[in-house]
Amino acid sequence: MPPATRRGFPLHAYIWAPFAVLVLLVGAVACGVNYLMTKSALEHAMADANERISREMLEKVEDMVLPTQAAVTLVSHSSLGEATTLAQRMARVALVRDALGTSPVLQSLFLGYADGSFFYVRRVRDDAERGPYQAPARSAYVIQSIDHDAGAAFGQLIFLDTDLNELARRPTPDFVKRYDPRKRPWYMEAIAAGKLVRTEPYMFFSDYQAGETIAVPTRAGSAVAGGDFRLDTLGQALARDRTTPGSVLAVLNAQGQLVAIDRSPPEWMSAPDAMRTGLLGKPEDYGLPVLSSLAAKVASGSEAAVRNELTTLDGKGWYTSIGRMSGGVGTLYLVMATPQDELLRDATRQASVGIFATALVVLLSLPLMWLVARAVARPLCQLTDEAEAIRRFDFDQPFRFWSPVREVNRLGETMDKMRNTIQQLLIIMRAVTAESQLEKLLPLLLHKMQDAAAGQAGVLYLIDGDTARPAAAFDAQGRDIVQEIGAAPLPEALSLIGAAVRDGVSQTGYVAAAEAAQAKLGPLASGMPCFVAAIPLINHRHECPGVVLVMRDTPLQTAQLAFVDTIAGLSAGALEVRELSAAQRDLFDAFIRLLADAIDAKSPHTGGHCARVPELTKMLARAACEVTQGPYQSFQLSEQQWEELHVAAWLHDCGKVTTPEFVIDKATKLETLYDRIHEVRMRFEVLKRDAEIQCLQSIAAGEPLPIAQARRDAEIVRLDNDFAFVAACNQGGEAMSQEDKDRLRQIAARTWTRTLDDRLGVSHEEFARKCRSPARALPTQERLLADRDDHRIERGARDVMPPDNPWGFKRKVPRYLYDHGEIHNLTIGRGTLSEEERYKVEDHIVQTQIMLSRLPFPKHLRNVPEIAGGHHEKMDGTGYPRGLTRNQMSPLARMMAIADIFEALTAADRPYKKAKTLSESISIMARLKAQQHIDGELFDLFLTSGVYREYAQRYLDPAQIDEVDTEDYVDAA
Repeated sequence: MPPATRRGFPLHAYIWAPFAVLVLLVGAVACGVNYLMTKSALEHAMADANERISREMLEKVEDMVLPTQAAVTLVSHSSLGEATTLAQRMARVALVRDALGTSPVLQSLFLGYADGSFFYVRRVRDDAERGPYQAPARSAYVIQSIDHDAGAAFGQLIFLDTDLNELARRPTPDFVKRYDPRKRPWYMEAIAAGKLVRTEPYMFFSDYQAGETIAVPTRAGSAVAGGDFRLDTLGQALARDRTTPGSVLAVLNAQGQLVAIDRSPPEWMSAPDAMRTGLLGKPEDYGLPVLSSLAAKVASGSEAAVRNELTTLDGKGWYTSIGRMSGGVGTLYLVMATPQDELLRDATRQASVGIFATALVVLLSLPLMWLVARAVARPLCQLTDEAEAIRRFDFDQPFRFWSPVREVNRLGETMDKMRNTIQQLLIIMRAVTAESQLEKLLPLLLHKMQDAAAGQAGVLYLIDGDTARPAAAFDAQGRDIVQEIGAAPLPEALSLIGAAVRDGVSQTGYVAAAEAAQAKLGPLASGMPCFVAAIPLINHRHECPGVVLVMRDTPLQTAQLAFVDTIAGLSAGALEVRELSAAQRDLFDAFIRLLADAIDAKSPHTGGHCARVPELTKMLARAACEVTQGPYQSFQLSEQQWEELHVAAWLHDCGKVTTPEFVIDKATKLETLYDRIHEVRMRFEVLKRDAEIQCLQSIAAGEPLPIAQARRDAEIVRLDNDFAFVAACNQGGEAMSQEDKDRLRQIAARTWTRTLDDRLGVSHEEFARKCRSPARALPTQERLLADRDDHRIERGARDVMPPDNPWGFKRKVPRYLYDHGEIHNLTIGRGTLSEEERYKVEDHIVQTQIMLSRLPFPKHLRNVPEIAGGHHEKMDGTGYPRGLTRNQMSPLARMMAIADIFEALTAADRPYKKAKTLSESISIMARLKAQQHIDGELFDLFLTSGVYREYAQRYLDPAQIDEVDTEDYVDAA
């Protein structure tokens, strides 16, 4: 695919996109890693929390059991074990109170006797604990007793304050019926074991709260002392240790029953009947499937497999664990369940925060990266625009460039140098190519190359054979010193010049003053020694037409030398083109002059016309350029227009090469290739001989001699007079009157006798013309002057100018090409040219325009046909060949019209007229101005500028130069 059709993306996109992807990737990885690490940390934290809580729960249970054991042991060793009455037991209440005070979790101390008696002491701390007993407000202790007296059991509640003062007493007959201590698990287990025992958690009969009992037989074995401690404090501790609001913590026994849980039982379990169904109710009573699942695992004995396990129940994830608490308290299990979403909430929140932070960083960094990428790419875009401007050769805008990237800055600096190099090269080449004159081109070329090389001085040599000739030279002050530099043969010139010419490559080195003086460097030798570079001008033919010397204090850098070499190569081509152009111009000018000289040589009577008209035209044009006021004050001609005028002036009569010489040089009316007046004279001679013969014949016939001679003499006199008249008419000097024309026709009516065939010995064309009329029998009478058919030459098709011709010529074409009729020519009213001959003479300007229009003139010479072919036009439009008016003619064409007329009037080499004096010529031209035949403004300039007198002094005979009062002919301003 061509590079121009390939699609791509801007550089800032390539810079921005990877960074954007990298930021997004880093953010995503960071969020992911942070999430996973947080999740792992939370999972480990949960596992640690399980172990901690399990350990704390075990410690809490131990803290409950050990004080209770001590208190129970104390009571079992007291005299309460042998007390048989309530009074005896009440006497030892203080001991029991003190024992209860040893542990905050110890709820009650009691003794069960073998006879079924029961002494139960419980402390109540608040109204909530007093409520079930309906105890007085200040009650601190509640004593519930069963006494057996004479086989009857009596139960009662006794309420004491903190000082053990009795506040109230109330019988409890229902309690006696429902409760027998000997049937309670603690009593039976202690009697069976005979030592201190600890029951499994169960519902206390007194308040239906879950707890455990520690019991031990008394020393005598007649009673069992026991103490209760409630397990609801474990639930409170579990509630405090919940890791999340939705976490579930519970303590289970080996059967999967709830011993403690971190929440309150359901409301329906508050009724006494409901509470008797089990400890804290069944796990499923709490509506927690995960708790039921964990309880089932504990009850099945598979609890060892559950350790930080992720379980999904009802579409919700749970982190679950079962921890076994083994110790002196027996075997309990701590089960924990934490919702996955709550546990990972922090991780999710941190991930969300990370995602948000990443998104924020991305949102903030992407524009920043975009700006950075744009900042990096913008200079490259500037360089692209600059390269495009360089490609268009547009150097109008200054090049301002900076990039934060060092390499891009270097690229910009290099492009700026390239831009300056190309710009300088173009400026130099434009200047070189714009100068068309070789003599001006050489100093310009040296000056430009000297500037390009930063040289202080320089010389341009043209190589002419074995000689180096200075064509331009400048010193350090910029003065032109070419006249002070001498030509030198190559062996005597600087060695650098000889090497450059010989090898065709630039030579550099230091030149001493002695060598410079020997090489005829003139004033430049005083600045030696210095560094000199000799740059050859090599053209396309690998020739060296010249060498440029550049002198400076320091050596040229490689880049500068390469630049100067390039300029030298291009300049050599321009120099060669100028030389060829100058040669062609000289050749073309030589052809022009050759043609003009040929025209003048063709007619010796107009030998200087084609040379004098260009000079006079240029003189008038120069005057128009120099005038500072009047209609031509702003008139100026460029160098190319001067060349155009030069060519047009020299070719203004080139069409005369097509005009027959006998027409151009026709001095008399009967002249063709020769003057036919001699034929007419011979006819008159014949008539005079006829008169002599007739006289002799009359005398021989007897006529008296005097009479015959008198008639003869009269006839001869008449013939002499008639011939003299005809000869005068043939001169054409004066205008011919109608009387003269009538007399000429009377003379022409006379006849003479022709006895020879006039068709013998003639050309085939003339013979064809004579055959137009029947041959006459000889002898025959011929008119003395006649207009015969054979005198008329028909006009051929090629000699007919159609009205719609492409040149716009407007001319009346005569019927015949030539009419040599004797009467027709002798009766010409003015001058010697007949209508047909005048048309032929005027046709030279037609042929001039046709010939010039067919030449491939360059653009700056395209007006040559118009300028050269318009000098016979008139300002009023009556001129020829196109009938142009003043406004349709260029100023140069109008100038040439004046020059052509003035030269014709003053020329002394015309055979058909006498040269006019200066005053006569000016007077005639003044009339032409009045008749609007010539441009009045230019004619006034012709007079006021003195062009007419300057021309007269150069080209007129002194006898023609007389005084002219120009004020009589110049229009008043």
